[in-house]
Amino acid sequence: MRRAAAGQQDEGGAHRGYTHLLHGRSEGGGDSRAVADLYDCSDPDQREAGLTAAALALSRGDLVLTPTDTVYGVAADAFTPGAVGKLLAAKNRGRNMPVPVLIGEASTLVGLVTTVPPAATTLAEAFWPGGLTLVVEHAPTLAWDLGDAEGTVAVRLPADDITRDLLRRTGPLAVSSANRSGRPAATSAAEAVYQLGEMAAVVLDGGSRTSSAASTIVDCTTPVPRVLRLGAIDLEALRAVVPEITD
Repeated sequence: MRRAAAGQQDEGGAHRGYTHLLHGRSEGGGDSRAVADLYDCSDPDQREAGLTAAALALSRGDLVLTPTDTVYGVAADAFTPGAVGKLLAAKNRGRNMPVPVLIGEASTLVGLVTTVPPAATTLAEAFWPGGLTLVVEHAPTLAWDLGDAEGTVAVRLPADDITRDLLRRTGPLAVSSANRSGRPAATSAAEAVYQLGEMAAVVLDGGSRTSSAASTIVDCTTPVPRVLRLGAIDLEALRAVVPEITD
C-alpha cells in the first residue's frame, strides 16, 4: 500500500501523520516507520472510506484500531486464528487472557452459543448496547481460536455507531483495548496509535472517549452469575436487574 508523507491526505480520504506520535517526534523529525492509514470519522466521506478500508483489512487478517463506547480497541477477524494471534502479540498478551468478541446486533449472540442463560438475557436486555461484557459458553462448532478460553467467550454489544457499522459489515470481531498489556487504555486515536499504530493497517478516529473505564464483565456460565471485573456498569446497577449476582 502506498504511504503518503506525514499529515497528507490521499485520494481515498485517509490521513497519515501519526507516525511522530509513536516516538514522540515532531513531523519530519526522524526516520520513524510509517503507520496505519488514519480516517477521520467526523467527516462522512472519510468515515465511509475508513469503514470500507477497515473491513477489507480485517478480511485480510490485518488489525484495525477503532473507537468503542468505552475505550479505543484493536480489532481482528474473530474467525481467523492468525489475526487473533497478531492481536495478542501486538498487546504482548498471552493466550491465558482470551480476546473478547464484539457483535453488531444482540440477535447475533444466539448464533454464537449453544444456549443463552436466562441471566445473560436479562442483563443484555438491560445494558446492551453498552459497557457490559457477558461470558457465555460458545457453540463447539465455531471455527475460532481466541486463546485458552476453555469453551467460553466474552461477548459485548457496544454503543458506538462507528464500531457497530463496522461490525455490521464484518460480523463478530475479536476486540481488546488498544494498549500494550499493563499500560493505560487508549481514550483517543492518538493514544491508540502511540501504543499499537505500527501493528495496525487502519485507524478509525472517532474522537476522544470521555472515560477510560473498561466494560464490566459478568460470568454467566455458572448457576449464579459472577462479576469478574467492575467497570462502566457498577454492582448496584447489575443487582437491580439480577439480584443474585455475586462479586
